[in-house]
Amino acid sequence: MPAAVAPTPGTLPAATFDRLALFALLAVALCLRLPYMTQPLVDVFSWREASTAMIAENYWRHGWNIFLPEVNWSGPGPSYQGREFGLYAYIVAILNALFGWHDWFGRMVATAFGMLTVFALHRLVALIWDERHAHAAALAYAVMPGTIIIETSALPDPAMLALITMGIWLYARYWITQREGYPFLAAAIFTLGALSKLPGLGVGLVVLWLMLLSLRRGDRTTFLRTLLPLAIGLGAIAGYYAWAIYLGRSTPPYHVAGSGYIWDHKFWTFVSEAFYAHKLWVISVWGFYGYWFMGLIALGLWVPPDFAKEKRRDPGLTGIPYVWLLAAIIVYLCAAKEISNNPWNLHVFHVPLAIFAGRGLILLVELGGSAFASLTGVVRLGFIGVILAALAQFQTVPRLKDPQAEEARLMGQALDRLAGPDDLVVAISPQVGDPIAIYYSRRNGWTLPPGGGDEDWSIFAEDDATPIAQLEKMKKQGARWFGVTKVSKDRKGRPFLDHHAGVVAYLDQTAERALETSDFLIFHLP
Repeated sequence: MPAAVAPTPGTLPAATFDRLALFALLAVALCLRLPYMTQPLVDVFSWREASTAMIAENYWRHGWNIFLPEVNWSGPGPSYQGREFGLYAYIVAILNALFGWHDWFGRMVATAFGMLTVFALHRLVALIWDERHAHAAALAYAVMPGTIIIETSALPDPAMLALITMGIWLYARYWITQREGYPFLAAAIFTLGALSKLPGLGVGLVVLWLMLLSLRRGDRTTFLRTLLPLAIGLGAIAGYYAWAIYLGRSTPPYHVAGSGYIWDHKFWTFVSEAFYAHKLWVISVWGFYGYWFMGLIALGLWVPPDFAKEKRRDPGLTGIPYVWLLAAIIVYLCAAKEISNNPWNLHVFHVPLAIFAGRGLILLVELGGSAFASLTGVVRLGFIGVILAALAQFQTVPRLKDPQAEEARLMGQALDRLAGPDDLVVAISPQVGDPIAIYYSRRNGWTLPPGGGDEDWSIFAEDDATPIAQLEKMKKQGARWFGVTKVSKDRKGRPFLDHHAGVVAYLDQTAERALETSDFLIFHLP
């Protein structure tokens, strides 16, 4: 660790300044996330948010068994799924049980985990590089559009990254201090992070890196003390996900969340699609980073810090951001189709990307020989930070916070008013397959096409006979209401009201138009 610097007369001690800077960075991160806290779950991630919110609601309503995540979009239920460990959803469920049901609790919990990530990232970078890079990296993370978007969404990914980052920080501290309690605490926190979302497991490459460095320096004690809790954690992760796969494959709707892995679609399929780099580029430029952040990241990677002359800097620790980035790239290559379709999984990249973006900020601030800690340096950093925050808030973030599922929410609330307590509903949202309308109906039901299994339920059938037969089957199981938003389109861009005009005609003959607005159409099924 760097030696303490004696303060000059009239200045704050370095440690006091660093603490104040950390508090200020946490405040900046929170202020940039608060504007989206009360938005209903109707943004671009509504599909995943709806399922997560359903799981939290069902913990509260149907029992508190954290090992039985349950959704509402596969009929009368119970509809268990094979999913990640429900730590995030469980916390949301507890809050709702205590204070009543509010959508914004899900966003609040995600933001709270985001604040923990800012703290853990700051302390990790201070440990492996220095305090000035810690300040810059935390600022980059706080204003990065991708982190704002994900950490204001009802998703488990912020919990994953916060716990993974905290675990890596504690591992790095143990590697330096050799305190006996740290490896068990670090392993417990890291394991919870990987259980909360499986991509976090890839960051275990950083732990392996530190363990190998321990052997290289002849420190078998550190290696062995790290190995035992790590093995216990890996056993817990393997055991839980084996259960999740069994649960998803043995109970309706026979669905294990996640697909698009390299072992599902074969290596050469990924190669022929260039590992879906075109989708990754679009989401990077259009939503998560923008050209300005990508430029900062590239600059930070191109010109790394020069710690060669500082013997206090161990090359093992200074290499952690690069090892983490390599681990995230490996995760992406193994799950390129899944991640490109569900970009919140890119969150595992955001710690190393923020570190390199922070390095880019340092280089810009110190252009012309200005010191980072000088008045000029602070003013420059603040000016750049304001520009980045403004670009995020007014250009990039609103694209993915667009309320594209608002019609589905209104339709779901109308179904809630019309339906009886035990009625089941069939609902088609603007994005076909999205269960957000079912979530807001506060009922169980189905999407159309019905979800679950390995079928793609975001594409309409080619004929009218198939959905009519599906509707008849759903009616026999208790479906009493059918709703469709008038802008509903499948993944091929085909509007429901045009493509399935025969289904609408069938409903007009066999059911009652209970409610029609400019946004949606609801039928009461006999």
